[in-house]
Amino acid sequence: MKQTKTYDVVVIGSGLGGLVSALLLAQEGKKVCVLEKNNQYGGNLQTFVRDKTIFDTGVHYIGALKKDENLGRYFSYLNILNDLDLSQLNENQFDVISFGNETIQYPQAQGYDNFVKQLLVYFPNEEQALKKYIETIQFYCDQFPLYNLKSGTGYNEEIMQHSVEIVMNSITSNKKLQAVLLGNSFLYAIKSTETPFYVHALTVNSYIQSSWRCVKGGSQITKAFIKQLRSFNADLFKHQKVEKLNFKENILESCETADCIYTADQFVSDIDLKQLFSMFNEENQRKPYIKRINQLKNGPSVFSVHIVLKPNALPYFNHNIYHFESEDKVFSYENNWIGNKPQSAVITTNLHNKNEEFAQSISLMTYMDCAQVEKWQQTINTVRNENDRGRDYNQFKDEIVTELLQILDKYFPNISQNIVSTHTSSPLSYRDYIGTLDGTMYGFEKEASQPLKTMISPKTKIDNLFLTGQNVRLHGILGVTITGFLTVAEMLGKDYFLDKVFKKVGYE
Repeated sequence: MKQTKTYDVVVIGSGLGGLVSALLLAQEGKKVCVLEKNNQYGGNLQTFVRDKTIFDTGVHYIGALKKDENLGRYFSYLNILNDLDLSQLNENQFDVISFGNETIQYPQAQGYDNFVKQLLVYFPNEEQALKKYIETIQFYCDQFPLYNLKSGTGYNEEIMQHSVEIVMNSITSNKKLQAVLLGNSFLYAIKSTETPFYVHALTVNSYIQSSWRCVKGGSQITKAFIKQLRSFNADLFKHQKVEKLNFKENILESCETADCIYTADQFVSDIDLKQLFSMFNEENQRKPYIKRINQLKNGPSVFSVHIVLKPNALPYFNHNIYHFESEDKVFSYENNWIGNKPQSAVITTNLHNKNEEFAQSISLMTYMDCAQVEKWQQTINTVRNENDRGRDYNQFKDEIVTELLQILDKYFPNISQNIVSTHTSSPLSYRDYIGTLDGTMYGFEKEASQPLKTMISPKTKIDNLFLTGQNVRLHGILGVTITGFLTVAEMLGKDYFLDKVFKKVGYE
């Protein structure tokens, strides 16, 4: 017989959205429980170790973490900022953008004026366009009060209908400059004709303010949350995959794992929405909003190669590299492959100690659609449920690794001589560990033509069930953190909760 545990709030899933919501509710005196199906808490904050080297799964760098910047203020309210060991990226080039065999690496710099200054070296006739670009992203960010910890309600739907393509064309007709300005669009999976410009603005603005790496990986963010949660006597349970939801009309009475029933006054779901809805009873599954959300399209997933390097072989590089085989590949994540050769890649490294002279590792990431690994979709491979997906799968990955190493060789010649080992992850890896149905790293695709379609309310038609995480509003560390605050505001009352937040860490 299953044991029963009772809480004020049960949080299903321990991704960043779940951790933010859980901690905010625990701070408010709620008796909180967090359920995680895997061995590690944190979702995309997870790290893993190969050959004694730490790798990030999803958090390679973070923006706006100074104490007076928006994520810094949110993390201060959560009381985790001081527990983070951070290192600032190169202020003159936190990202560089590079095309084909060109030798130029175009910099994106921290600080609005510095951003313009560094790119003027390469685009001396585009000063007005560069200044207009900065003014434009600031204008779009100002349309979202919570982004800037300011009071305000509603959305400017007209602003949200402006696509990246339309806005960029209004700034400059120089396609090379456009490609450079959009060059780190891997952060949000661009389709310039469809992606709303506000998504670009909200994402890149924080990195231009300030950009940081987590020393020893992003899992330290999870550890900081867990430390705080335990200080408020919250319960956290691993290996507790929710398999069943028990409803009484419009109320969720309990959720069940293999060995326990959890009852609560309120529930927060931080798991894939389509998986959540698949556990609804027949009556609640018929609700129109479920059909609408189930029809939304997920953004792409990622194929990654994680490389362990020989000691003292490669100087540490304090920036990220965005490579494109040609300028036109910047403007859409689609058509990223010619055979097994990717047309774009992000190259980054982990920081294992401050003031590190040499890189211990390199990670390369490129867009991959789940359809490319459909042949092996019936396989599962995790630490707890370890399986080999087969020789043909390994061969498929090896061919891609060979292509990615050729790209890497442009930036670090003869790098292959300094590799100890390579390790890969595909959309299937992200599906199995992160829990999204098709391994998406970006949540639902945003469409400028229908911007409100993916603005999903944290409040569901089930009176005591709330949503959080990347699918609710915006993905990424900052987007998901803000969503967690929004979720709790819906649960506790917006006026009461947000006023409290703004008084403590807001700009007003």
